Amino acid sequence: MSPDKDTTHFGFAEVPVTEKARRVRGVFDSVASRYDLMNDLMSLGIHRIWKRFTVEKAGLRPGMQVLDLAGGTGDLAALMAPRVAPGGRVVLSDINEAMLMRGRERLLDRGIAGETVEYCLADAEALPLEDASFDVVTIAFGLRNVTHKERALSEMFRVLRPGGHLLVLEFSRPVPALAPAYDLYSFRVLPAIGKLVAGDDESYRYLAESIRMHPDQETLRDMMAAAGFDDCRYHDLTGGIVALHRGWKY
Repeated sequence: MSPDKDTTHFGFAEVPVTEKARRVRGVFDSVASRYDLMNDLMSLGIHRIWKRFTVEKAGLRPGMQVLDLAGGTGDLAALMAPRVAPGGRVVLSDINEAMLMRGRERLLDRGIAGETVEYCLADAEALPLEDASFDVVTIAFGLRNVTHKERALSEMFRVLRPGGHLLVLEFSRPVPALAPAYDLYSFRVLPAIGKLVAGDDESYRYLAESIRMHPDQETLRDMMAAAGFDDCRYHDLTGGIVALHRGWKY
């Protein structure tokens, strides 16, 4: 979306730019308490494999500084924190306070606390963080909810140190053979599960629509390059239903 445009998409709907963040916040306020259960049900647990793959590709070492944007309930942070200890830290950041608090509770339940993990309520388009302060930035299933993706990518580039690594895990475009079944699941089954388990079919209908409006693999790779990242590439996972994009700040 052009930064100068007055409207943007919220799922398939066109809404004022100033409204999208509020509407997205409402979606995640609604689903926060059941978010993790729904992730397991929606993906049959495969989301855990996608996240482990992302962390493996991050190349983390003790002492590294990591920013996990749109980190929600802390799945990636829980995997990354032990890898950067001792001496490193993971900053778990989200624009939604309910999700961030849920993430903090889950990490405390796992015994992950202290200096290894910090929390930051922040908008990915305007991060309250210093230039060149992180070795790795991750964002999993959050970029599609950002109003101005170009601004968010520029902010990620800004806060990375030279040599730093960005990893974007996000729903993408599946191979044609999977498309009919994926559409049926997304628009019929997924909202039904949301209504049954979370009492909210509309939020999960938005989820399906937001995936369709998100840039495809090649477009997102080119957006990362335009933001300044080098050696941009992507890995299709589960037939392209999800893709892991990676780029470096050289």
